[in-house]
Amino acid sequence: MRILVTGGAGFIGSHVCEQALATGHEVAALDDLSNGKRENLPEGVPLFEVDIRDKDALAKAFADFRPDAVSHQAAQASVSVSVREPLMDADVNVLGSINVLEACAAHDCANFVFASTGGAIYGEIAEPELAAVGRPPIPESPYAAAKLAVEGYLTFYRDRGLSCTVLRYANIYGPRQDPHGEAGVVAIFCQRLLAGAPVQVNARAEAGDRGCLRDYTYVDDVVKANLAALGGECPHPLMNIGTGIATDTQTLLETLQAQGDFSSEVSFTPPREGDVQRSVLEVSPFVDTFGTPMSVAEGLPKTMAWFKDR
Repeated sequence: MRILVTGGAGFIGSHVCEQALATGHEVAALDDLSNGKRENLPEGVPLFEVDIRDKDALAKAFADFRPDAVSHQAAQASVSVSVREPLMDADVNVLGSINVLEACAAHDCANFVFASTGGAIYGEIAEPELAAVGRPPIPESPYAAAKLAVEGYLTFYRDRGLSCTVLRYANIYGPRQDPHGEAGVVAIFCQRLLAGAPVQVNARAEAGDRGCLRDYTYVDDVVKANLAALGGECPHPLMNIGTGIATDTQTLLETLQAQGDFSSEVSFTPPREGDVQRSVLEVSPFVDTFGTPMSVAEGLPKTMAWFKDR
């Protein structure tokens, strides 16, 4: 297949590019490099330096590469940024996504895979529940609302003949995650621990608690689902991608601290606006299809090792 990965020079997108290339596909990345980096891309993957809000440049990239399938990873990915700048978030995540879908429809692309959010779209998940795909979404941030809106648009594009798969991601971490943005607490912790810089634990309910509960999922599991969906081999048009296991922020930090002799000062701060307190996904369809996802006990040391190497 000819696979185009939007946001392909970013964290998740570059892993999709790498594995798609390794399994014999022809791959191109499309990225405006606002967060992505050229060096994330494996050798042999061309880069279209394009903002998905630029319809003309996007159409030219599609005309040049003629993709059979698109993995749409490009996004404004921070919940807190979406709270501060909801118009900008909608411009990128809704209108930009529609631009990509229009380009798919205009250039006879067969398969479209959408990176949605399971970590934000379901709202609060009370103990001991897990958020299953059939649960009504309760988006509590502009970021989550934008992702849900695009999911709604996909019905229209399916009716026009585009095969669409929605993957609702939990909190994804792993090598190449950017520690300099506001998303990606694992990457932030790794970078700051290695630098001996202070780290903070954002509260779940009040400063001093162990922080929000999240479903932390290693990036390789996301890649498995993307490649299957790109090839039309994912049995579910809407699937949660996660582990089904809750990990609080303090446990995350302690697991990473155990990977070395770190001296960073730890502070405890109030909750962040827009964050849900507990988000854990029901992932039995993923497990049935792809096997048991990687645990944080295995994935966090692998991630810290990558940051140490750099």
